[in-house]
Amino acid sequence: METLFDTLNEGVLVADDCNHILYINSCLSEMLDNPPSEVVGRTAAHFYSPDEYSLILAQQARNLEQNRFEFVLPRRDGTRMPVIVGVRRLEDPDGREFAIITFTDISEQKRAAAALREANALLEKRHQEIEEELTLAARVQQSLAPDSLVWRGTRVEAYFHPVRTIGGDFGLVRAVDDHLNLLVCDVSGHGIGSALLANRIYTETLFLLQANSPLDEMLRDLNSFFLETIGRAVFFFTLAAIRVNHDGRRMQFAGAGHPPAFLVSLGKEPERIESRSTLLGALGNAISTDAVIDVELAPGDRVVLYTDGITDVFDARGEMLGVEGVQKFVRETSSLPLAEMKQEILARVAEWREGPPTDDISLVLFEVS
Repeated sequence: METLFDTLNEGVLVADDCNHILYINSCLSEMLDNPPSEVVGRTAAHFYSPDEYSLILAQQARNLEQNRFEFVLPRRDGTRMPVIVGVRRLEDPDGREFAIITFTDISEQKRAAAALREANALLEKRHQEIEEELTLAARVQQSLAPDSLVWRGTRVEAYFHPVRTIGGDFGLVRAVDDHLNLLVCDVSGHGIGSALLANRIYTETLFLLQANSPLDEMLRDLNSFFLETIGRAVFFFTLAAIRVNHDGRRMQFAGAGHPPAFLVSLGKEPERIESRSTLLGALGNAISTDAVIDVELAPGDRVVLYTDGITDVFDARGEMLGVEGVQKFVRETSSLPLAEMKQEILARVAEWREGPPTDDISLVLFEVS
């Protein structure tokens, strides 16, 4: 039996019914850093502290034939090795009881667990820092969201919702001198990268609007700015802009790769106003020579701008709402007050969509008095 025990890679101890140690194998001797001669004949009380020995006795009081528990093994230098202790009680042919006790070293597992706890604590700290930074970034981006307002009889309703804490959509509602600018923009992708680009494009767009740049020139400048500063990377953006003149009777529209705007006149099917330029940030010649569309407006006319977080939603059957679906919602809600029309369009999109939003949503509506 001793020869068999010595082949094992875990410590083995044999004790009699009075807890005297009768035998330890070579592996346990190495674990204890003590030769068998210093161990055999003694009891565990010789090696453990009173508190530790009390725990051992409490474990023995369970009086189980087999028992496994986590404990420590005292070494010659006073240190404690973490181990799994296994106890099996047997009886020899003469009726004498003895115990075979095994000790499995779990030092490596303990070190790995401690390292994992430390790594998790660092990750949790970093996660908290990121969450705080994202919360601040979200407040900054939300401050850039378009505002609802009334300007010279033109009523504007706006909505913005990022699918994550921050997003790649933005809208602008700005009165400059004798006209009103309305704009929605959608940067490809989601998350931090898209949000950073959206904020940078927002700043550049605001500068161009404040400078009264014609809409086609604004699109060209934004496209050149993106290509020169960001480059032809994995990102691009689409944009739709409207400029309403001082009396609200005429507007200019310019779009680049963006879903069509809708012009709603009383008693008529919503008219699509299509983008004539392609998406920005990918090609140097993205802007069409006839990029700007002039549109006559009448009292009661409404115009709807939106991003593809409105159109690119799918129902339970996998069918996309699309431009046609949004056009239907616009037609069916156009008799409501403007604020209610906005809320009803959003509600119908949410009802169509299966699950939560998967893309940023921007929506801007205006009505001529």
